[in-house]
Amino acid sequence: MDSIGEENQGCPSLTLYPVANEGLSSAVIVCPGGGYGRRAPHEGEPVAEWLNGLGISAFVLNYRVAPYEHPIPLQDAQRAIRTVRHHAEQWGIDPNRLGILGFSAGGHLASSAGTLFDAGNQDAADPVERQSSRPDALILCYPVISLYEYGHMGSKRNLLGEAPDEKLVSLLSTEKQVSSDTPPTFLWHTADDAAVPVENSLLFAAALSRHKVPYDLHVFESGRHGIGMASDHDEAYIWPELCANWLKKQKFA
Repeated sequence: MDSIGEENQGCPSLTLYPVANEGLSSAVIVCPGGGYGRRAPHEGEPVAEWLNGLGISAFVLNYRVAPYEHPIPLQDAQRAIRTVRHHAEQWGIDPNRLGILGFSAGGHLASSAGTLFDAGNQDAADPVERQSSRPDALILCYPVISLYEYGHMGSKRNLLGEAPDEKLVSLLSTEKQVSSDTPPTFLWHTADDAAVPVENSLLFAAALSRHKVPYDLHVFESGRHGIGMASDHDEAYIWPELCANWLKKQKFA
């Protein structure tokens, strides 16, 4: 089947960035942002290379974006998680240490994968579909979370169309879908983000707190949206180090 739209050529696909560890490594699937209309390159490969430096295998996910709408991007993320689990032994990966990381709309996709997962279909003819789609850890970087007051309207429109059903808006406002089974989560945001308000991370963290899910939240006072690894940012440059410490605590690094 041909991909629809220039941004979707070659989608969906996973690009593996392996590490040569003794024994099995953990792994993280990286979802670049782009408002569900594109995928930002600076939120893909550089992040995978940083994870490799921590001894973590990485995968960059080219998920489908507009004109594809929900549930296509989520299905791409779930399929990616199942695929890595299915091939874990072949790729030298521990299937029980598999996380997902996302920026902005990619953060929304990662949070959706972390709240709208299933255990797999044991009766499926495709063995990949028998795998669980639940990630073992979430890393959410200035994520889109809510599709209501604090939502990013471009992401909402690209994902759900011009006049989405209210039930779908609620389902995809992932702060409403957090449960005690949601994976441990690392979040960071800048307080004056003009594109995706910090309330998105705060709402998700509050939901995690209510359900007693471990989380680590970092809010930096200032900074524009979309700063990625933030190496040239006066405040947020520290987030990779903070996240690396958290990943060690989760036994990923």
